[in-house]
Amino acid sequence: MKYSKNSEYEVSSHTMALLAKYDDIGRVVTEVYEGDKRFDLIDHPSKVIDGSCRYFASSLEGRLAGTKEVAGFTHKPPIVISPAMGIYFFPIISPKRKECSWIAHPFIRSYHSEINQTTTIIFTNGVSVNVPVSTGMIANQVQRTAQFRFMLEDRLKTSGAYITGKIAEPFG
Repeated sequence: MKYSKNSEYEVSSHTMALLAKYDDIGRVVTEVYEGDKRFDLIDHPSKVIDGSCRYFASSLEGRLAGTKEVAGFTHKPPIVISPAMGIYFFPIISPKRKECSWIAHPFIRSYHSEINQTTTIIFTNGVSVNVPVSTGMIANQVQRTAQFRFMLEDRLKTSGAYITGKIAEPFG
């Protein structure tokens, strides 16, 4: 993996994970996993998520409220950053905490528990990450994100917002 430092970043359809970690002076920063690249961002993961939501005309707070409206999830709710691009993420702890890491749902191939009560997640490209939560919690988040994704995409199809997987044009 390539490793570099960046200061600005928007989540894309290639982003697999935003992992919280501490830098050399004790600040929470973000380690981004994107395809075969890995790099650090100065901001904590939920701030990166919020900036990406804003890039796509919302905010983390707005996306959390939207998840609550669609699926009723209030505790560690998954979010959609861009429904048109299929960018769905879930938090591993409360998104209000700086130490919250975010995982992209579409890239998860499998996951398994480790002896130290952590979970290793294997992405579709074979890259793996270890997160400090139980496998049961990851399984729950994967299932809830799939359920939310289904409910939101069904709602968008029913409302006519999608035509062949694309956002419909208002004049057509």
